[in-house]
Amino acid sequence: MFEQTFKNIDDILHKDAGCSSELDYTEQTSWMLFLKYLDDFEQERAMEAEMMGEDYPYIIDEAHRWSAWAAPKDVNGSFDHNTALTGDDLMDYVDGELFPYLKGFKQRATGPDTIEYKIGEIFGEIKNKIQSGYSLRDALEKVDELRFRSQQEKHELSHLYETKIKNMGNAGRNGGEYYTPRPLIRAMIDVIQPQIGETIYDGAAGSAGFLCEAYDYLRKGGREQKELSTSALKTLQEKTFYAKEKKSLAYVIAIMNMILHGIEAPNVVHTNTLGENLQDIQPSNQHDIILANPPFGGKERKEVQQNFPIKTGETAFLFLQHFIKMLKPGGRAAIVIKNTFLSNTDNAAVALRRELLENCNLHTILDCPAKTFLGAGVKTVVLFFTKGEPTQNIWYYQLDPGRSLGKTNPLNDADMAEFVELQKTFADSEKSWTVSVTEIAQGTESDLSVKNPNTKEEAALREPADIIAEIIALDKESEDILAGIEGLL
Repeated sequence: MFEQTFKNIDDILHKDAGCSSELDYTEQTSWMLFLKYLDDFEQERAMEAEMMGEDYPYIIDEAHRWSAWAAPKDVNGSFDHNTALTGDDLMDYVDGELFPYLKGFKQRATGPDTIEYKIGEIFGEIKNKIQSGYSLRDALEKVDELRFRSQQEKHELSHLYETKIKNMGNAGRNGGEYYTPRPLIRAMIDVIQPQIGETIYDGAAGSAGFLCEAYDYLRKGGREQKELSTSALKTLQEKTFYAKEKKSLAYVIAIMNMILHGIEAPNVVHTNTLGENLQDIQPSNQHDIILANPPFGGKERKEVQQNFPIKTGETAFLFLQHFIKMLKPGGRAAIVIKNTFLSNTDNAAVALRRELLENCNLHTILDCPAKTFLGAGVKTVVLFFTKGEPTQNIWYYQLDPGRSLGKTNPLNDADMAEFVELQKTFADSEKSWTVSVTEIAQGTESDLSVKNPNTKEEAALREPADIIAEIIALDKESEDILAGIEGLL
């Protein structure tokens, strides 16, 4: 229904001088979508209030509502081209009045968990990059065709928005930074099995894919698919999902993605998660479940490293320490990390592995094949652990979809099914095996690398001297044969 509208918006932005990539298209579509969503949300609340004989206190002043400036309508409900701003007038209004007004909400809001604060945060971070007032007018008219009224409409919009995020992740840079494959996320959630009433946290939220998928899982009643009560739905909306994100664009996209999935006032904080000292994290800040794919390879400054007991410049290792601290005792985590973490011999990696083995039950390691993350050049594993009990055994699963993954052949849910099924009982198979922690602890470096005992060992490499001797013997044999042939001529 809305797919063509999304394509048309991209086409308009593609022709505008201010938008040069998939990142820009998604960013600019996001702020327009957000304001259209807000208008539909407010209209709906106003109608509900009217039916109850009450007044609805609008968040946005009348002059700055979507229906006043972006899509004015005449008495028949048709688009009113006579009053709609366009060209330079539209640009002057959006850049000079609308954005400053929306940015001001941050100062006027009663607290950071309000929709008003989120509006202020978004428009304090995002800039209108569209340069032509005529392009902007065309884009606004297309966005106005989208509707957020029914659950089905929101579902379709969230699906299309996910596709935009996926394309953005594939548009160069590090694909994994914006997009973790949804089949992998769903498998991680299936193993962790969140319940209503538990809090779920991602301190490196990106586009909030983990939280959106966890919301969908719980909204459908978890593994049992049971109907949710009104109070359970309220808990799901307000007291379940918590996120932090450092980058402005990802922050805005995370909020929009969560809203489209049905979380009306997302608890996303725009901050550098690693700037928080581990000693300052109180039990009241801790969560039941952590699902995350933290950025790796980044180098954090020395003063940030001071916040952590295990000092390292590797961003992913700092995040892992943060996540362990943010878990409640007995809390469960599933975290994507590059596979070199399992075997690196540097002090930080060794100390972190020991921390996991001694203070957490690292019960499962999922080994992902190359190109699971499009655009990311490293291989990854997923660590599943419970905080507060030492590791006894680690169950490994080597994911092998039986084909080479790529943009046209990505990971799918069927690829993950065997892992999810076998993990329930930690069953051994051609692709899975169990290692006792006593076997690991014998090595001083606690090497956890993936070594499938079911893989047939490759023939040992021969010594160079043996190979040279064989070449000489073969040359001698060839010489004798040629001499024999020559004798026959």
